[in-house]
Amino acid sequence: MKRNYRGLFFTPYILWLAMFVIAPVALIIYYSFFNIHNHFTFANYQEFFSSGTYLTMTANSVLYAFLITLFAILISYPMALVISKLKHRDLWILLVILPTWINLLLKAYAFIGLLSHDGLVNDLFQFFGIPAQHMLFTDASFILVAAYIQIPFMILPIYNSLTDISDFYIRASRDLGATKWQTLTKVIIPMTMPGIKSGIQIVFIPSLSLFMLSRLIGGNKVITLGTAVEEHFLTTMNWGMGSTIGVVLIISMVIVMLLTNTKRKRRRTS
Repeated sequence: MKRNYRGLFFTPYILWLAMFVIAPVALIIYYSFFNIHNHFTFANYQEFFSSGTYLTMTANSVLYAFLITLFAILISYPMALVISKLKHRDLWILLVILPTWINLLLKAYAFIGLLSHDGLVNDLFQFFGIPAQHMLFTDASFILVAAYIQIPFMILPIYNSLTDISDFYIRASRDLGATKWQTLTKVIIPMTMPGIKSGIQIVFIPSLSLFMLSRLIGGNKVITLGTAVEEHFLTTMNWGMGSTIGVVLIISMVIVMLLTNTKRKRRRTS
């Protein structure tokens, strides 16, 4: 009887995974083998891997995701380190989480108002005698806004790893004569690698397929696989090619997850 009850308990979760995870992925893989005329073909994959346009989009997507993740780490790790030492750190973490409650579209339009030619940033430049700068619809603005949006998701896992470190390790390193920099690089950072890896997964994987920010902030100058999927599904109606790009993105995401989990598995087995 207990086994039957356990099976009933897991049934909703299994149905949820089957309907909203497995079934959509299976449909994407299925449609990737059909052309625009609904004929079965392998031409979509052949075209993707032989076309310089799609390969360039893939390289751009990986590069943008790498830069977004890099800037997010460089900003998030010091912030998480400082917050973990504060007295009211729960309050500060709440303030970090608050921007995630705001809709992504609203944040994008807010940055459009800030970075536009007549926006607040250029007004400040002109106040200090600096000529107005063209910041919107550039690669730099796209990376800046995307990194800002992803920073809370990077801070949280790093912060959790920092709070899990016992003070005995820090005291032991200082008693052994280590400087603050040596303690940071030899003790704290290695012990927080699980949090860093989790943050990389949370930030890098979604950054591969950004399309809303690339349209609103980067304009048509920032072209990634996410924008290509949007074009094929909504404009050209070539669902087969759009699904093929989706399959490539899924494979890329799996590779990233495997790479960021390798060392952790080795530690558990050793």
